[in-house]
Amino acid sequence: MLTKKQLDLLAFIHKRVQRDGVPPSFDEMKLALDLRSKSGIHRLITALEERGFIRRLAHRARAIEVVKLPESLGGPSGFTPRVIEGDKPDAAPPAAAQTVSTGSATDLPLMGRIAAGVPIEAISDAAQAISVPNGMLAGSGSHYALEVKGDSMIDAGINDGDVVVIRETSVADDGDIVVALVEDHEATLKRFRRNGASIALEAANPAYETRVLPSEKVKVQGRLVGLIRTY
Repeated sequence: MLTKKQLDLLAFIHKRVQRDGVPPSFDEMKLALDLRSKSGIHRLITALEERGFIRRLAHRARAIEVVKLPESLGGPSGFTPRVIEGDKPDAAPPAAAQTVSTGSATDLPLMGRIAAGVPIEAISDAAQAISVPNGMLAGSGSHYALEVKGDSMIDAGINDGDVVVIRETSVADDGDIVVALVEDHEATLKRFRRNGASIALEAANPAYETRVLPSEKVKVQGRLVGLIRTY
């Protein structure tokens, strides 16, 4: 049996993991539940962990895995966490990488590196492929994977060296983490916000400033739906 606050927090974490592929920050949890301090969030998370609904993963920044859901949130069966651990391929496939389904998993093209920091040159050629569980993919659209370079999204749980799974789309809602193409030649992974006739590309690290650009200079190339971390 969960209290209303515990249930509200679990629902919020689940919704954000399903949408972004990563859990919300403690500040975002505090605001969502209208609490005055993070200590209240810590108590709620501890209670959820003790009841077996979530698991905190050691040696990871802000890593929370939803293990099960109550019936009111769609449980108890059929739920698979969207953040997984895995190994990147050691070598490129003999031909150009393509999206290939193999039953419970799909081979996605690993397009190269995406900057979570200062934008780098846009990536267009797949050199490798990576196997991704089908449960991580969002709907029937096309997907691809990118290796993250930089630390500007660490407060969103995205670290240097992680592989992000991206659903191809040219549109985004405020708050979505997207692959943005800046001025047709620089690609970056940032949180998307509309600001009048401009687009704000927000980092999730206070060391980086938000970039505000005219909307015509920013093209959305995809939305984050999953994260793979290797050790």
